[in-house]
Amino acid sequence: MAGEFKHLVIVKFKVNADVDGIIKGMEKLVSEVDLVKSFEWGKDVESDEMLRQGFTHAILMTFNKKEDYAAFASHPNHVEFSATFSAAIEKIVLLDFPTVLVKASK
Repeated sequence: MAGEFKHLVIVKFKVNADVDGIIKGMEKLVSEVDLVKSFEWGKDVESDEMLRQGFTHAILMTFNKKEDYAAFASHPNHVEFSATFSAAIEKIVLLDFPTVLVKASK
């Protein structure tokens, strides 16, 4: 059975970026676009600086299938928000992948 499709963003924001504003903007974006099955984010608090390599935030979006992610990526609201998001970023890693579920939560 095919799993879900994930969009993982690991980011280091610019020093003077309005991170709270960016996160709020993402929360608004995903609430407006039904293609996003789930959205979660977090700020690193445990990693050793050497291992973190300057990255501070992880953002994870889940979609039912790859086609939903493709439709989200080209959605006008996403395209518009991407400009704001990109301007606040110093470094970024993106991974887009179908999942292989090994152990489900209870």
